[in-house]
Amino acid sequence: MAEAAPGGSGSGPLSPALSLVLASASPRRRELIGRLGLTPDRIAAADIDETPLKAEAPRDYARRMAREKAQAAADPQAHVLAGDTVVAVGRRILPKAEDINTARTCLTLMSGRRHRVLSAIALLAPDGTLRERLSETVVRFKPLSRDEIDAYLAGGEWHGKAGGYAIQGSAEGLIAWISGSHSGVVGLPLFETRALLRAAGFAVG
Repeated sequence: MAEAAPGGSGSGPLSPALSLVLASASPRRRELIGRLGLTPDRIAAADIDETPLKAEAPRDYARRMAREKAQAAADPQAHVLAGDTVVAVGRRILPKAEDINTARTCLTLMSGRRHRVLSAIALLAPDGTLRERLSETVVRFKPLSRDEIDAYLAGGEWHGKAGGYAIQGSAEGLIAWISGSHSGVVGLPLFETRALLRAAGFAVG
């Protein structure tokens, strides 16, 4: 169980231990939150419609997805942490690649140019209070040859990944430049996550 942050010197009794639900089945998010010294008490993958709204901006979409995932997993006895990561080229939201042709299209589009990775998080308290943060990272792939794209796709890391790549895998060797949160690109921006959890009373590293 996650621990409550201790009070200051001379304060009253410590608050009861806080319970944390992670609204994601992603092993990457579980591993990342572990870096903050926390283990979720429960995993509750949120099943929601992830279709972008017409003309919805990438930032708004990422925030909405994180918020709706948290609300879908709401628990009157626990805080619920949810996140969503969106890869965008301009205002175009790239899909999660479920087939190799989609992954190829995404990588070809991003080859040699910058794209944004928007990683939104939402923390829903038992009383319904919602805290939100957004991390924005700019990433640029080197110009990718067809052979490089084919080799990356053959490894299978692209499957189910926003934009068709996973920065924590071999794709990192194809990235020429990054500005922002590496953990945000992986799937959970630790700086923003730590701030939200501390504000809610969790003891984090």
